[in-house]
Amino acid sequence: MSEIDSAYSTNSTYVLIPGAWHGAWSWRPVAERLRAAGHRAVCLTLPGTGDGDDPSGVGLQDAVDHVVSEVERLGLTDVTLVAHSWGGYPMAGAAHRLSGKVSRAVFYAAQVPLRGRSLLDDNPPEAAAWLRNLIDASPTRSIPPTLEFVQGIFMQGAEDGAQRLVAELLTPLPGNYFLDALDVPSVTELGIPALYLLGEDDRALPLPGAEFAARLGLEPVMVPGTHEGLLTHPDEIAKAILNG
Repeated sequence: MSEIDSAYSTNSTYVLIPGAWHGAWSWRPVAERLRAAGHRAVCLTLPGTGDGDDPSGVGLQDAVDHVVSEVERLGLTDVTLVAHSWGGYPMAGAAHRLSGKVSRAVFYAAQVPLRGRSLLDDNPPEAAAWLRNLIDASPTRSIPPTLEFVQGIFMQGAEDGAQRLVAELLTPLPGNYFLDALDVPSVTELGIPALYLLGEDDRALPLPGAEFAARLGLEPVMVPGTHEGLLTHPDEIAKAILNG
């Protein structure tokens, strides 16, 4: 039995929520390891971010609704929700509506939303203004992914070919995902146990990861890798999720 296999003794269900510009594909390496350890893992792609999707008119509530509907459609209970990056927003909204079905929430290099504040509200003013300009300039009010994002803050230092592949897999993000806010309590206020994982070389978060973890009353658990550690270090991320 491997170290991951023995890390968690009972079968569990993990619903894996991607970050901005990402889809279900980004969680697959981790999901495969969770499944190999005997657990169920469901990877989601959120509305407006699938290959060829139209991102116009899609908002944060659509992402929340999708998480909720998939958990209910599949008849899942005793679920661990796991969110990467911006995925902390739809996870928080979904946890509020899935009372009784969610047993744990894992934030991996993720934003922890504050009630009534959007992701842009949590960004420094210059970065927020830049993102608003990108949204306003887009005919679909979306934010395009770029290779520069990947090279500079998502996956810095990785091999060039890997960076280019990830950049090509990313899809435009509905701008309202960053503009909309939630009006729900935090997962810890709901009484849901939480875990905060943070990559040792993460540069992508708008605030220090320790500040996001503190919103949950937690200290971050450090894991290897950049913001894309779920792709470059899936063994370690799966183990941290299981052991948390």
